Amino acid sequence: MAHSLSAKKRVRQAEKRRARNRARKTLIRDVVKDFSAAITAGDVAKATELLPKVTSRIDKVAATSTLHKKTASRKRSRLAKKLNVLKASKGAGTKAAKA
Repeated sequence: MAHSLSAKKRVRQAEKRRARNRARKTLIRDVVKDFSAAITAGDVAKATELLPKVTSRIDKVAATSTLHKKTASRKRSRLAKKLNVLKASKGAGTKAAKA
């Protein structure tokens, strides 16, 4: 238990910061969950529409140092890769049907 005034203030600040960071990470998880649901459903249009929103949210959180910049970059890259794989598989299916 903190005894000095400055230590007590640090505890209060840490609690606020933790709550703020948790809220930001929850927002990221929610948006990524929607994107992943669209990918799983195979909905290319919805996933393409959601990707900029997801990347924007990740960038905003990384700007506040809640998330490390390289971690944010890695997450964005992996999500874009999932979308590209989905687009390629959908494109290959339509090309095969035409041939």
